[in-house]
Amino acid sequence: MDQLDTLTPGMPIVWGGSRITPVTDELAAAFKPGDSLIVMQADGTLLHVPASEQSAARAAVDAAAGAFDRMGGVSDERISEFYELFASTLADDTAFAPIAAANRSDVARARSRGRSATRLILSDRMRADMIAGLRSWRDAPGGRGSVIETIDHEGWRVDQVRDGLGVVGFVFEGRPNVFADATGVLRSGNTVVFRIGSDALGTARAIVEHALNPALSLSGLPQGAAVLIDSAAHASAWAMFSDPRLALAVARGSGAATAQLGAVARQAGNSVSLHGTGGAWMVADATADPEAFAAAIYHSLDRKVCNTLNTCCIVAERAGDLVPAFLDAIERAGERRGVRPKLHILEGSEAAVPKVWFARRVAIARADGEHEEIQAETIELEALGSEWEWEESPEVTLAIVESVEEAVDWFNRFSPRFVVSLVSDDVAAHDRFFDLVDAPFVGNGFTRWVDGQYALDKPELGLSNWQHGRLFGRGGILSGDSVYTVRTRVTQDDPNIGR
Repeated sequence: MDQLDTLTPGMPIVWGGSRITPVTDELAAAFKPGDSLIVMQADGTLLHVPASEQSAARAAVDAAAGAFDRMGGVSDERISEFYELFASTLADDTAFAPIAAANRSDVARARSRGRSATRLILSDRMRADMIAGLRSWRDAPGGRGSVIETIDHEGWRVDQVRDGLGVVGFVFEGRPNVFADATGVLRSGNTVVFRIGSDALGTARAIVEHALNPALSLSGLPQGAAVLIDSAAHASAWAMFSDPRLALAVARGSGAATAQLGAVARQAGNSVSLHGTGGAWMVADATADPEAFAAAIYHSLDRKVCNTLNTCCIVAERAGDLVPAFLDAIERAGERRGVRPKLHILEGSEAAVPKVWFARRVAIARADGEHEEIQAETIELEALGSEWEWEESPEVTLAIVESVEEAVDWFNRFSPRFVVSLVSDDVAAHDRFFDLVDAPFVGNGFTRWVDGQYALDKPELGLSNWQHGRLFGRGGILSGDSVYTVRTRVTQDDPNIGR
C-alpha cells in the first residue's frame, strides 16, 4: 500500500466526498515521512500529526490495551488497594512535596504567559477532594460480574452480566484533580490513557512518578492500567482519539478545541463523552419569589466552571422587580470576589436595565489583568448562548422574554443544551418546563449543583451536554462505574436442548 510521505503546497485534499482543501505552504513544509494527516470530513480541516506524537499515543494505547487484557484476572480487592495506596501517598506531606513543587512551577509558568491559573492551582481543598474521591472508589462496589438480569427458560437460563468496557482515552484541561478522578474507570475493570493540557503537564508528571505508578506497582495492577501521554502537543490528543482501540473517548474542557477532539473521535468510530461548551441558563417566571431568585443567581456565580450561570431570562411582566434583584445579586457575587460584574443584554431588553449600567466604566478582571470596560453591552439574539469564560469578574447575559415558552425555545435553539433552572412557585409550571426543555440537567434553583461528586457522591469523569444530541443508554454525568459493557452468559442444565 502506498504511503503518504510528502505534501506539496496547493495539493488538493478531498473531504466531505466532493470538496477540496488545498495544502498550505506551512503544512507542506512541516510534513515529514512517517507523519499522519487527519482530514476532518465535516469542515475540511487538516490536522498534522507528527510521527513522534503518533508514536507516543500509540505506545500509551498499546500499554493500556495490554493491561486491559490482564484486568480480568485482577481481583476487586487489589483494585481497592490501588486506590488506598494512591490516596495515602497524596495524603503524605513528604510524598506530596514534589507534586506541590511541580504545581507551583506550572502555575508560575502559566501566569507568566498570561494564562488563567484559576483551575490549575492544586490547593489544599483540591488535594483533599482528590484523596476523598480515591477513597470513595476504594469503598465502591466494582460491579464486574454482577448479574443485571436473568431470563429463565426450561432447562437453561440467560444471565446479563456487567464487565469492563476497555480502554478509556481521556483528554482534559489543567485541573490536576481530574487526573485522580479519571482513574475511577479502573474500579469497573477498565484501563485509561490520559492526555493533559500543557499548563498542567509538570503536575501530571509528578503525580504519575510519585503517586500513581507506585500505587499500581504495590497493588499488583498491570503497568499500563493508567498511563500518561507525556506530550504537550495537541497532535498527541488527535492521535489518541483517532485510535480505534479506544472503547470510549472522554474530553473535558470547553471551546473549539474540545469540540474538534470529539469530532476526531467520532470520525474514527469511537464512542464519545464530550462537553465542548458549557454555561448554565436560568429562567424566572411570573410566580418567582424575588429573594429565592436572587439567591439562585448569587450561588450560581461563585466561580467560573461549566455549570456557572451564563444566561438569565426574566418574563417581561416581572421585570420591574426581578431585574433589580438580578442586578443586586450579580453585584454581590462580584463583591464576594472583590471585583465588579460584566453584563451582556439582549438587544430589545435594554429598557429593563438602568441607563447607568451602559455608561459606567468599571475595572473587569480578566486572565491577563484588569481592563476598564463599559459594564453593560448589548448582544444579538444569535449570541445568546455564548459562554463567557471569565476569570474573576462574573459575566452574565440577561434577556427579557414574553413567556417561559419563549425562553425554552431560545434555550433549545441557541444554548449547548446543558444546564437550566426554572425559578417558579408553580409546581405545574416546573413539570411543563421539564417536558419542553431539551437539557440533561434541570433544576429549580442554583445551577452549580451539576457535579458528579456533589450530586451523586461519585467522582466525576466528565459532564456531557446535548449539543450533539441526547446520549444513548446513560446520563450526562460520566463516572467510573458508568463505564461498562454487558455480556450475555448462558447456563444449560439440560444437554438435550436443541432448536
